[in-house]
Amino acid sequence: MAKINQQYIAKELQISRATVSRCFTNHPGINPKTRAKVFALASRMGYAHTEKRTPAVHQRTRRALAFGVLVCVDLPNFDRTGYGNPGQELLNGLSEVARVQGVRLDLHFVRPEDLHIDGPSYEEIVSDGRRLWDGVVLIYPFPQSVVDELKATFPVVSLVEQYGRTPLDCVDVDHHRGIERLVEHLHSQGHRRIGFFTWRYPVEATWALRRYGAFVEMMTARGLEIDPQDAINVSPRDSLALPDAHARVRERTAQGVTAWICAADHQAFDLMLDLKAAGLRVPTDVSIVGFDGLQPPQGADKLTTIEIPFHQIGVTGGKRLLDLINKRFDSEQHILLNCDLRDGDTVAAPAKA
Repeated sequence: MAKINQQYIAKELQISRATVSRCFTNHPGINPKTRAKVFALASRMGYAHTEKRTPAVHQRTRRALAFGVLVCVDLPNFDRTGYGNPGQELLNGLSEVARVQGVRLDLHFVRPEDLHIDGPSYEEIVSDGRRLWDGVVLIYPFPQSVVDELKATFPVVSLVEQYGRTPLDCVDVDHHRGIERLVEHLHSQGHRRIGFFTWRYPVEATWALRRYGAFVEMMTARGLEIDPQDAINVSPRDSLALPDAHARVRERTAQGVTAWICAADHQAFDLMLDLKAAGLRVPTDVSIVGFDGLQPPQGADKLTTIEIPFHQIGVTGGKRLLDLINKRFDSEQHILLNCDLRDGDTVAAPAKA
């Protein structure tokens, strides 16, 4: 009978000798299923691994970990600080974890128009990152093709964006809970005809669709009718540029909508400016609510909204990526943080007909 050693086990399982060795030293980069097969075969064959006195490479002191942090946004939009910067809050939380854990952050902005990691805004940073990064954090929506390509190379955690077609770790807000609070609040004020408003974006905003799905559920649960024409920019077949979308809001308001749920605060702030220019008063003529918890622009009314804990999402995302680096093939997780209603000055009882 052939000598039972790690090379023999590797040959039987058609894997490399190095993979077998890493299974016995509990290397974090080995798939749990592979490790289980190795242990089971070794046990059946009576092979007993003797640990060497010198620790394995991954158990020795190693260089500091490095996170590649990719932000998919045009820089002018990221720096638009007139009413807060969620991306910066996410980075602040991530940086807090990095400081405590001694992790180096390598931050890059990439363009939403680039659909692959060999695109102009990825080409150099990702090729360098393959040698330097231990994992990647994604901020803002990315094209599905880019997500798939990055996940094939790195442990990846997404912040405030879930990708249904790719199993991916994500730290996000509980959209369902937030929309529930908004519908509940408007309903308690007497609103029955409530519309939903969002923008058209270069990259599909699945967070907006997720909030719309929660809106449909909450309205249905309360027996409130939903007119498809009162839901703006939720379907690719009826996608409107911003001026046309604002015009549709004015039209539907004139036809009886008494309150609008905006998928994001920045949408609500711009909408209120448009309504004011058209002679409509918020909240006297129509109520407006948002979702994010941003501070209002100078001179604007305090918006009734849902506060997202962006800083804590960044902290939790950093911790989750550390877990993934140490346990590369862990099951994917969606971690949803709670959110609260922040009452403002943009909701009132509907005007009497």
